[in-house]
Amino acid sequence: MDKFSQFRALHVPGKPFILANVWDIGSARMLAGLGAEALATSSAAHAFVLGSRDMGAISRDQALTHAAEIVAATDLPVQGDFENGFGDAPEVVAETVRLAGEIGLAGICIEDIRYPDGTAYPFDLAVERMQAGAAAARALPRDFMFVARADGVMNGLYTLDDAISRIIAFDQAGADALYVPRPGSMADQARVCAATAKPVNALAAGPFTAATPADFAAANVARISLGGSLARVTHRAIRDAATAMLREGDFTPLGHSISGDEVEALLAKGTPKG
Repeated sequence: MDKFSQFRALHVPGKPFILANVWDIGSARMLAGLGAEALATSSAAHAFVLGSRDMGAISRDQALTHAAEIVAATDLPVQGDFENGFGDAPEVVAETVRLAGEIGLAGICIEDIRYPDGTAYPFDLAVERMQAGAAAARALPRDFMFVARADGVMNGLYTLDDAISRIIAFDQAGADALYVPRPGSMADQARVCAATAKPVNALAAGPFTAATPADFAAANVARISLGGSLARVTHRAIRDAATAMLREGDFTPLGHSISGDEVEALLAKGTPKG
């Protein structure tokens, strides 16, 4: 089984795997070395690397170049977090999917939010965009997962009922998997999963960081992604250590690091074997 088919096979409702969102070659290889089964880019984490912000500040060319580096970094399948597909028109979404396939991604996530104004696409246009993306995914010469996101609950733009109506329509439009980030509670997450027979992604962020894999499994989640959470953990470490050093002359936080030998061993373990 090639890594693209392997990626699809990981998506089993009720048996969630962790999709590890990474932000550079080093983090990709460390996560691979630690046993991750699949990787994903993160629009937020990538923006942080560039000293920028999430949600509309990164171009498609930048996202593709970044994703290609992650694909080449390890032997694992990689999904691209490509925001809204970098354009409003369904044809743009389709082109983004085609380009994502060409660089070796195993799948793509597309949101239903317009940037830079951050509003939700009208229902019919949102569905048309997902339909175009799903059709483009099916036209690729190999397996490729198209994941449709309904981000309006997380962004305060529409209700959970609205999100469920959207993912049902996205399912019917041909999406391979569905995603409603941070629906509110685990009971709400279970409602999302009950709305479709297809795999559902859940985000380990906010209150969901207190949940266990068993909790997600009970809700019938197929995949748990991290978004920018792991990247923000590293940024917190930078902030806390730098604050102690620069304000108080305290270097003790540096004593909580791991050895360079351990880092290098993990990087070597995650490096492609071919």
